[in-house]
Amino acid sequence: LCSLEQPHRRLEDPALERRFKGHRDSVTCADFNPNSKQLATGSADRDLMIWNLSPKAKAFRLVGHKDVVTAVHFAPSGDLLASASRDQTVRLWTPNIKGESAVFKAHTATVRSVNFSSDGSRLVTASDDKSVKVWSAHRQHFLYSLNKHTNWVRCARFSPDGRLIASCGDDRSVCLWDTSTRQCINTFTHYGGSETFVDFNGSGTCIASSGADNTLKIWDIRTNKLIQHYQVHSAGIHSFSFHPSGNYLISGSSDHTVKILDLLEGRLIYTLHGHKVMAVVILREVLSRHSQRTTPQQPPHLTDIHPRIHHLHSAQSGTIEIKPLVNTQAVDPPVVELGQPFLPVTEARYGGNGLQMSRGHGSGSFSSRRTEEEEERKTYGPDRPLEEDPRLPSGFGSTLKHIVQQLDVLTQTVSILEERLTLTEDKLKECLHNQARILLQVHQSSVSDEEEEERSAGGPLLLPSCTTSHFLPGGPG
Repeated sequence: LCSLEQPHRRLEDPALERRFKGHRDSVTCADFNPNSKQLATGSADRDLMIWNLSPKAKAFRLVGHKDVVTAVHFAPSGDLLASASRDQTVRLWTPNIKGESAVFKAHTATVRSVNFSSDGSRLVTASDDKSVKVWSAHRQHFLYSLNKHTNWVRCARFSPDGRLIASCGDDRSVCLWDTSTRQCINTFTHYGGSETFVDFNGSGTCIASSGADNTLKIWDIRTNKLIQHYQVHSAGIHSFSFHPSGNYLISGSSDHTVKILDLLEGRLIYTLHGHKVMAVVILREVLSRHSQRTTPQQPPHLTDIHPRIHHLHSAQSGTIEIKPLVNTQAVDPPVVELGQPFLPVTEARYGGNGLQMSRGHGSGSFSSRRTEEEEERKTYGPDRPLEEDPRLPSGFGSTLKHIVQQLDVLTQTVSILEERLTLTEDKLKECLHNQARILLQVHQSSVSDEEEEERSAGGPLLLPSCTTSHFLPGGPG
């Protein structure tokens, strides 16, 4: 209780720090390396990109998947990267110039999610085949399967201590699994649509889930209580991420916004605009300047998890809208394309005799795809770049783009200033209203005290029209 009342500094407003450009299609997933030096992204172009956060460092393109990359996750050590794909495989990559990978294939449909345990020894995957599977990351073999969902499983996550797994899917439920008994110990089913994402907070005492009904719910798994319920997006939520302190949560949605929530105050504090958001992730250093306001809780004991009554918590309104200010001086990093050689492929399939293992060599299809894309670029349609239009002077297109970008920056800056001025005015009105209400209460209290003194002295009561004077106890005259 004392830590909640300690003063703390206000967060600095978020700002666009850097932009990366290199994928040829929608970016579907992202994850920071724990060493804070790399960012991995997956895309509908079937490739992974490793972005080095150092401004002058090169980016790596990892080629191997044969369909959309749906999820990426770094191991806690940072020396291994797992990716899932619609091609029904999971790949383990070495995030360096070699670009080597090993392949797992045990699911019979699209793999939607991949996640390492906190010690990096296990890997959990979720798939459209309605199953959740756990793997050994070091030995690269299948361990066991968790089956309870009745529809596609969208996401599965280990708890911080690795004793629990949370999973969610299109059957509108969130399941909580005990990894030692491999049994489902709790199910949350109070949802209005498909559940797209689930994760534990840093202490492992709560899970949050989001879905197609535009809502984000946070549950205390020790009491089975719904402790917070946010409906701040106007479209489905694809992904969210807890801040390591547990004080904040960031969510991304199809409504083209990123929302930052203050979980201690139970309210939305920032709205970031920019693009349709498929994935969000918080770097450990983000918001680190803000002082710690809570004491981390210990992970719950399994015997503490039992059903209780649900409790609805509505978030308070109020937010600051932040629109990106484009950095026109930023230069996209050079990209090193990696496709071969791959490590020997390890495939795990279910056959008539159970789990079967086979070995082979992976091959990327990047070269053929690149040839097709180059052929397509030879013919320019309505979206032909201005720089390549022969009817315009040389350099006209780039100059025009620069002017438009500068105007966009100016417009967005004015918009932010207007929104902050409006927020200040609202706060001032609220303060004046509260001051008037306090003065009225003080005045009413003083009048009541005077009336009470007259009653106790046996004198006459105040006349309705008399508010500022009264008779003396001895009567008039």
